[in-house]
Amino acid sequence: MASTTAPTTSSTEPEHTNREEEEAPHNEDEDTGAQVAPIVKLEEVAVTTGEEEEDAILDLKAKLYRFDKDGNQWKERGAGSVKLLKHKESGKVRLVMRQSKTLKICANHLVLPTMSVQEHSGNDKSCVWHATDFAEGELKNELFCIRFGSIENCKNFMEKFQEVTESQKSIEENEDATAATDLLEKLSVEEKKTEEKAGEEVLAAADRVEKESKTEDAEKKDEKPAPST
Repeated sequence: MASTTAPTTSSTEPEHTNREEEEAPHNEDEDTGAQVAPIVKLEEVAVTTGEEEEDAILDLKAKLYRFDKDGNQWKERGAGSVKLLKHKESGKVRLVMRQSKTLKICANHLVLPTMSVQEHSGNDKSCVWHATDFAEGELKNELFCIRFGSIENCKNFMEKFQEVTESQKSIEENEDATAATDLLEKLSVEEKKTEEKAGEEVLAAADRVEKESKTEDAEKKDEKPAPST
């Protein structure tokens, strides 16, 4: 009787054991306990923003646009934090907006009494206003549009903006009154100096007349003939 042997089957699965051991990388982040001193020691540097003498009376997140007259369209200036900053001494207020990541200035201008802010037509989360802006290093007349994440923030911005314009009117009036007072005082001083100078000239003229009169009397006296003996 012939014997049959079962067919041998070879495994189709790759042998990973040795290969994984050969390809296993060394743990480069293994803590060896060694401490490496820094090559360069960095010192702390004081960073100034130009806002040290001002107090923020408003700070909101928003996206700013400017109107491009040449292209007749709105162009994005940046998204970030818009602030109304009040100077601690003068009381003047400026609007400053910086991009959130780069801190690049998007808008930088004074809030003047002649300014007004209005809701952007068709969007109750946006408002527009005109300003003489200095964000790019030179004064430019701009039409800005700013969009907030909520209607409430937009209303808060508009209310605070209008409140500032009203407060700046009184500051401007006080400055005008001070300038007028200084001018009057200057004119008064100049008038007083003119009067004093005129008085000095009158006295000097009187002295000259008196001296001339004495000189004439002396000359006449010298011209008289001697009495005969």
